[in-house]
Amino acid sequence: MAENDAGDQGRKAPTVTVEAAGDSLRLAIEGEWTVHAERPSVESVLEKVPAGSTAKRVLLDAGRLADWDSSLLVFLSRLEGGAAARGLELDRSGLPDGAQRLLALAAATPERKGARKSASREPFLARVGGATMRAWAGGLALLEFVGETCVALARLLAGRARIRRKDLWLFLQQAGAEAVPIASLISFLVGLIISFIGAVQLARFGAQIYVADLVGIAMTRVLGAVMTAVIMAGRTGAAYAAQLGTMQVNEEIDALKTLGLSPVEFLVLPRMLALTLMLPLLTLYADLLGILGGLVVSVGMLGIGAREYINETIAAVDLTQIAIGLFHAAVFGVLVALAGCLRGIQCGRSSAAVGAATTSAVVTGIVWIVVATAVITAGCNVLGI
Repeated sequence: MAENDAGDQGRKAPTVTVEAAGDSLRLAIEGEWTVHAERPSVESVLEKVPAGSTAKRVLLDAGRLADWDSSLLVFLSRLEGGAAARGLELDRSGLPDGAQRLLALAAATPERKGARKSASREPFLARVGGATMRAWAGGLALLEFVGETCVALARLLAGRARIRRKDLWLFLQQAGAEAVPIASLISFLVGLIISFIGAVQLARFGAQIYVADLVGIAMTRVLGAVMTAVIMAGRTGAAYAAQLGTMQVNEEIDALKTLGLSPVEFLVLPRMLALTLMLPLLTLYADLLGILGGLVVSVGMLGIGAREYINETIAAVDLTQIAIGLFHAAVFGVLVALAGCLRGIQCGRSSAAVGAATTSAVVTGIVWIVVATAVITAGCNVLGI
């Protein structure tokens, strides 16, 4: 540390001295002009020019200049511009040869028009119009994609779809068995959290037994399906977008079209079927794990017997609640698969576009899940179920 301090003290800060030299001005540049040093501003140097001076020429003297790098060149370039604005001409003959050549090269290469970002801001109405046009184009693309998917599904029901069963079984495994560990952990913790929050409030009224009702109805009716769908949006939906996006970059989807195969039928349909079939099953499993989490809190904190908790859950949860939860799950499966495949098909032709498509698939899937939950909940309320 002492050596570093001594080294810093031995360095001379960059300075510029302005002196009158007959009918000219002399600028003595001294010190170390590196990017690590704090150099004086061009304005402060030009302010040192004596008032009423009739000099038209500025002599640059770098005889006491120590180390220098691009920091000196930037300063000299700006100084030359500021001096020209005041009617002063810079004489570079006193600079090092390397600095003279670099300044001459910079002056000989004009700035490319349009390279510098414009500071002007787009009008508000233009920005609103552009956003509206992009939203309209996105809606049309979504409608077209959903239509192609419906056509592919109709061909599947008619027995004319060209899909590989091997791919379907692989996607079933990926969306089902391989997702069980993460679904188990999240569902158990969600049930535990709900029961803990409910216990804190219900204990004030001596109604701890109704924790079983709270956890059972919440998990089977909505939360089990929602949490599982969110997990699958971040796991499987993102994987679909990355897979199809990579195929788009490698022009494999173009090759399928050249062979006369529909990418939606060959790539999207098996993924959508797998996720639509597996998500309700995962939801049932998640409901069970969530109720188990509530059981752990009830027995461990509230002193409720396991038999009492199970009997209260059976009494509160009926087939209607379970059916509503499974309907949520089936809808979520379709939406998550569509979001992942849509963003993958729309992916650009670069590696950065694959990452953007993956992120967009997760965001789109979660947004659709929340909107669908609100719509289904409102519909159930209207129907009285």
